[in-house]
Amino acid sequence: MKADKPHIPPGQVVTSRFPVLHDGPIPPFDPQGWDFRVFGLVEEEVVFSYQEFMSLPKVEIASDFHCVTRWSRLDNLWEGVSFRELMKHIRPKPEAKYVMVHSDGGYTTNLPLPALLDDDVLFAYGHDGRDLTPEHGWPLRLVVPKRYAWKSAKWVRGLEFIEDDRPGYWEARGYHNDGDPWKEERYANQRL
Repeated sequence: MKADKPHIPPGQVVTSRFPVLHDGPIPPFDPQGWDFRVFGLVEEEVVFSYQEFMSLPKVEIASDFHCVTRWSRLDNLWEGVSFRELMKHIRPKPEAKYVMVHSDGGYTTNLPLPALLDDDVLFAYGHDGRDLTPEHGWPLRLVVPKRYAWKSAKWVRGLEFIEDDRPGYWEARGYHNDGDPWKEERYANQRL
C-alpha cells in the first residue's frame, strides 16, 4: 500500500530543509532596546518591552509553511504568542480593517485583520523545539500559515492598524496583495 502524499498547494515542492530568504542584512538584536509597538487606529497605543512580550502566555502551533519560490516545509512546530492573545491587550477602532506589519530594516507587509485572527497565527520565537535563528527572524517572526511566507514577516517590531489596505514591501514590488498559496496568488499581474 502506498503512503498518501502530503497535501500541498499547487505548484509547490516539499522540502525538509528550511531555506533562508530575505532582502537586506539581518538586523542586530538588543533586548534592552527592543520594543514592540501597536499604533494607528487603536484606542490607545501599546508598547511592550522585550521582557513584557516574552512574558505573554505562549502557545505551540503546528503548521505548514509555503514560500512563493515554490517550496513548502510541512509540520513545523512554532512556539510563541498567538495573535489572538495579543489582541487581548489592543482595542482597535471600528474602522480598523487592515494591519500593516512593521519589521526592523523597514520591511512591511499588509494583511486584513480577519486573516490575522485565524487560530493558527502567532508571533514565533521558537521553531521545532529551538529558538529561531537570526536568519529566520529571531527574536520575533509573524507566522501566517494560510499565506505565502513573505506575509510571515521576520524581525517584527510593530503593528499599525489601518482603515484602507495599502501595499507592503513586496506587494509594492509586484507580489500579490493577498498571497494565498491555495489560489497560487504569487504576483499581482499574473494570469491564471
